[in-house]
Amino acid sequence: MKVGILGSGDVAQSLGKGIAAIGHDVMLGTRQPDKQQLKDLATQSGIKISTNAQTAAFGELIILAIKGTATEEVLPGLQSDLAGKVVIDVTNPLVFGDNSAPGLSVGHTDSGGEVVQRLLPDSKVVKTLNTISHAHMVQPSYQQGTPTMFMAGNDADAKSQVDKLLQALGWQDITDLGGIENSRLTEPLCLLWVQYGAVNNTWDHAFAVLKK
Repeated sequence: MKVGILGSGDVAQSLGKGIAAIGHDVMLGTRQPDKQQLKDLATQSGIKISTNAQTAAFGELIILAIKGTATEEVLPGLQSDLAGKVVIDVTNPLVFGDNSAPGLSVGHTDSGGEVVQRLLPDSKVVKTLNTISHAHMVQPSYQQGTPTMFMAGNDADAKSQVDKLLQALGWQDITDLGGIENSRLTEPLCLLWVQYGAVNNTWDHAFAVLKK
């Protein structure tokens, strides 16, 4: 399958390498396709590097891994190329103040996931992979148990496809929370993940639902 990843930062690179490793054809979209670090990544991993527009057209499945507050700037010009496609939204609408903990640009009555779905009305948006470090998005392994990954989206077939990809990436406990509006629950969970990391000086933690 051709997988297009919009973004070229740590999240995009970690997912790109992991998805390429399980046999998919991966392209990263960026505003700086000539950046040497990305050229080196392409040489080492076989991942293609191109523009956001070319990546949106290339991918049969799309992963949105840009800055969460940049979606309203980036996505409107890509609507036609993304129409009918599954778009996995791994972003969080984080905003950072001076010397303060991050917050969310939307919340309670809206979410970044819902914003993405409104910007891409003809796409099938699924929010997931937004509650863990990029370093553990692929083949997560924890001594204390099995981490849980949540997802939310309006299209059942799209979520089934995303579930299969998550399993191929090593996720064993995947929970479907329902419609895309439930991004209002998982995006604040990212803030809890950040705060736990800041208090405990660790970024290797994950959330798990314990069942009895």
